[in-house]
Amino acid sequence: MARTSAGHETRERLLRAAEELFADRGVEAALTRDITRLAGQSNPSAVQYHFGSREGLLDALMAAHHERGEQALAPYLPDLETEDLRGLLSALILAEAAELRTDQGRRCLRISAQVSHRSGVRTRTPHPTLVGSGYWRVIELIEARIADVPEPIRLERIDLVLTVIGAALADRAHQYLTRATPLTDEVTFLIDLVTMSAAMLSSPIPRRSTS
Repeated sequence: MARTSAGHETRERLLRAAEELFADRGVEAALTRDITRLAGQSNPSAVQYHFGSREGLLDALMAAHHERGEQALAPYLPDLETEDLRGLLSALILAEAAELRTDQGRRCLRISAQVSHRSGVRTRTPHPTLVGSGYWRVIELIEARIADVPEPIRLERIDLVLTVIGAALADRAHQYLTRATPLTDEVTFLIDLVTMSAAMLSSPIPRRSTS
């Protein structure tokens, strides 16, 4: 039992160290040896032992982040099918913004923004952490609301909007973590983010010049 408890504690220390360094230095720049050192581990193979690889460690962080997001999204799920575009975006953004409440969530928002390209939106192949999730269902419903937009543009728009949302929340998280003063209050920020996202998705289809 003691060994199991110690293993769990080591795993948690590695997660918190990775969370801090991935957020502060970037996922690509943070070194595994620095994560191990910050977690107080002398064994250089600690990450591999507990998570299989550095990628496994990142996946574990993002899985926990998505699980919290799913919990925050749960109250909105019963009404999603009848929501319009703004309503869907509001549910998605408010659920993600729940992570702004804690330093852990703020760091995870900064990490998530760096790996948003892995979501699988452009190919409709969700990342394993998103399969069957409420988050992915919101994405499907958003696509249905803009079905009149040609498919290539539609998928690209959704992917770009999700990237913008992730970057905006990550920037807000950084301001909170560094105790900077935001230009707007949080409610205004979130409403504006919903408005901008809806405008991007529903903007007129571009026409090529014939000249």
